[in-house]
Formats: sequence, structure tokens, C-alpha cells
Amino acid sequence: MSNTAVHSPNFDVVIVGRGPVGSTLGNLLGLCGLRTLILEREAKTYHLPRAVHFDDECMRVFQTIGLADAILPHVTLSPGMRFVDADGRLLLDWPRPSEPTAMGWNLSYRFHQPDLEAVLNDGLERWAHVDLRTRCEVFALEQDHSGARVRYEELDTGRLVDISCAYVVGCDGARSLVRRFIGSALDDLGFHERWLVCDVLLREARPDLGDFSVQHCNPQRPATYIRGTGSRRRWEITVHPHEDAAEITRPARVWELLSPWLRPAEAEIERAAVYTFHSAVAQRWRNGRFLLAGDSAHQTPPFLGQGMCAGIRDVANLAWKLARVIAGKATPDLLDTYQSERAPHVREFIELAIRLGGLINTKAVEAALATGTAQGDGQLKLDVQKPLLGPGLACGDRSLTGRLAPQFRGRDHSRSDDRVGYRFALLCRSGLEAAVIEQHHADLSAADVAIVCGQEAGGLDAWLDQHGSDAVLMRPDRYILGAVRTGEDAASLLSGVARLAPLPSAA
Repeated sequence: MSNTAVHSPNFDVVIVGRGPVGSTLGNLLGLCGLRTLILEREAKTYHLPRAVHFDDECMRVFQTIGLADAILPHVTLSPGMRFVDADGRLLLDWPRPSEPTAMGWNLSYRFHQPDLEAVLNDGLERWAHVDLRTRCEVFALEQDHSGARVRYEELDTGRLVDISCAYVVGCDGARSLVRRFIGSALDDLGFHERWLVCDVLLREARPDLGDFSVQHCNPQRPATYIRGTGSRRRWEITVHPHEDAAEITRPARVWELLSPWLRPAEAEIERAAVYTFHSAVAQRWRNGRFLLAGDSAHQTPPFLGQGMCAGIRDVANLAWKLARVIAGKATPDLLDTYQSERAPHVREFIELAIRLGGLINTKAVEAALATGTAQGDGQLKLDVQKPLLGPGLACGDRSLTGRLAPQFRGRDHSRSDDRVGYRFALLCRSGLEAAVIEQHHADLSAADVAIVCGQEAGGLDAWLDQHGSDAVLMRPDRYILGAVRTGEDAASLLSGVARLAPLPSAA
């Protein structure tokens, strides 16, 4: 075998890491028509469960890449989360609605990660300009004003490969190589705890375990129960500082810890491993042509189930910006808004997860009283709102900027995102669209902006009335760029897209 470096055709984007975040980014870039290479060290998808939850916003991204219908058979809906004390008494109730949210999907889905990755990876095969290479280990990155270079080893042959590209995105996990080449330290948010993660396959039905996730706020041994898909169930159990990881993962010890809920005859242990849950955010998500997404940019405790969700949001924000920059429709400075918008958003989620972790680890009643809203029966309700994007792109009236736009149903029950695609859309009230199209057809075409009007999207007029607006400009990632108030010129929002274009002096 030769270790002589060979050169490979250049790409627009190289993605390092093919987990759910990397493969979602690959599908988004495929949708954008970018020549994309995904490099993955492992030969196959990891066969054991890891992430187990995603939300309505993530499913909306999967809809955007045309894979939501393929994912649906592999998920189960979660009715919510409950917090109980050491005696099993309900302290906090956090239900999920059974009806779809304003995003057009249910709020909480449970899934088996290998099943999800299989759908995402199969989706990559639709794009002739997206190339996936496994058993490839990246060891060097370089960049200059003209582009970036990626060097990797083909582990099966020992061959060294040298490729060129415009940008590199590290979706390579908490120990990210790309983050090291960016030279970014991590901001430590203070949560670092060891937990035993135990996945089991039930041998017989156990409906008494329930479909709700349950946080057992037991000061002696906090634990989390999660209902998975099919017969899969998970327990996450805190590990005390003096306990040995090898000892606590022995089957006899695992069954001892599971004994309040399960007997050995009732289930098979699929995996038992000790993980250290971290809370951290990278200080720099971009250095020139190198960028980070997912766990390489941030890590969160699992109590909100938002780890993978955060990575999916990252790439939905990033992909369309990369596409505009590479196509020459925006300057590279547009990529600076990626971190400025995403970092505060994900930090807020992490801080909330830390607070929930503190609730599980403290005297439950006192913590619940400090965290929730008291109900008449002495129980508490928990209501969590999704944060806004951090400072970044904006235009027009900014009262809605940084919020997610709803998804609307057409008269034929179609979803509005399917009509829009992964691009900008002007959401305008009934009667305005004809004038906007007639007067600004060239601007709409040049900016690649779709129009969704109230007469064809149920609920849009009422939503605009609620916010005192005639139109809203929605970005490709479904966040709102800006609005125009009632009576103002809706077409003025198009300048918000135009301002993403490079200045005349930029060549």
C-alpha cells in the first residue's frame, strides 16, 4: 500500500463527520446544488442508541430536505415529561400537546438513532453532487484567501488524499479536530456529571412504565426514564463521585439499579455505559473557511433532549448562508451571523437544561417551588418557550425578527413549506400578492423569494392581524427576517434580501 498523497477533485463544502447533523447538512447542501463531500471515519452507522428525541422544528427541517415522510414510521410521539419525588408523587408536569404545533408537526418525537441515520444517509444518495466517503480520517486542514485544503487517510488502504474546497464544516463531535484547527477554546457553563445510560429491550409488555418521560427527583440517586420506540426503554441514573465506572456497568450492578422498575426476566440490556454530561459552548464557531456545527460547537446535558436538535438548527441556519456566499450572492461576512444568531440561542437551551438537572438533583419540592408555576392541586406546571435567535440579520419592522414563522395549511391540506422550498418567502395577507407580483416580479425572481398569501394559506391572515402586519419575510431556515406594519409597502422587505448581496466593489 502506498501512502503517497493523491489529489481529488475540488468541492464547494467538505463536511467532517456523518452523524445526524453532518448528514442533515449534506442533504441541505445537496438541495442547494453545492458540490459536497462528507468524510466519515467509521465504516457504518453506530448500531446502538444515542440521541432519542427531536422536536417539531427538527421535523420541519427534515420536511425541508424531503425526508419527513420516510422518518415518520420510525418515530413515536412523546406525551411529555413528569417530575416525581422519591415516593413517586407528581411534582412537575410538562405535557406535550397531542395536536401539531404552529410548526406543522408534533412537539416531541422519540426515535432510535440508527433508524434516523439510515433515512438521512439514504437521502444523500439522491444528490449526484454529494459524495460520502467512509473509513476516511482527516488529519490536516489548511486555508488561504483562495480556498481550503483537507488532507485525510483512507484507513482501508493507507492512501493519503489531498482535496481542495471552499469551506470546511466540522460536524465531528465533542472532540472535534476541526475545532482544534479553528483554535477555539470552550466556554465552560459549569455542569459536568457522570450518569449511567442503560438501554434495554423489553421481553414483555410493560404498559405500567408509561409513555411519559419521568424525572425521578430522588436525592439519593436521581434518575431519568425515557420511553423509546418499540420495545426500547432507557434509564439514565446518576453515578456518585466515589463509584467506579467499570463496577457500576457490570450486569449484576445494573440490574440492582434498575430493580425499582424492572426485573432481569423482563428485559435484555442492550447497552450500559457511563457518560459524563457536559455543558460548554465554543468561543469561535468560524475561522475563515472553517466552521463548526453540532457537538463540535456546543455540548448540553440531556435533560431537555435538545442536543441533536441544536445541531439540526445549526445546519439549517448555516447551509443557505454557505450557498449564497459560494454563489456570489453575499459576501463571506454573512457567515459571521451564523454564530451571532445561533450561539445565544443554544446557550439559553443549555442553561435551561442545567436548571432542570439541578431540579432532579435537589430536594424536589423546594426546587419545584422555585422553578414552576403553582397549580391548585399543589402540583406544578412547567412551560418552556423557545428562545429567539441572537443578533444577526434583520430588516423592516423587527418586532418579529428572530422568531420562527408558523407553517400554514393550504386548501388542499398541503404544507406551505413544501411550496416555498429552502428559500426566502414573503408571507402576505390576502389581496396584496397580486400587486406585489405585478410590480416587483423582477425583484422577486432575482432574490429567489416565494410568495405565500392568506387566501391560499389557512390562518395566515389571522396570524398577520395578531401581529399588526401586512407581510413577513421568512428566511430559508423558517426564522423571520422582518415584517411590514399594516398599510406599509410589503415589497419593501425585498430590500432585506438584496442587502445580503455583495457590494459592487466586492469581486
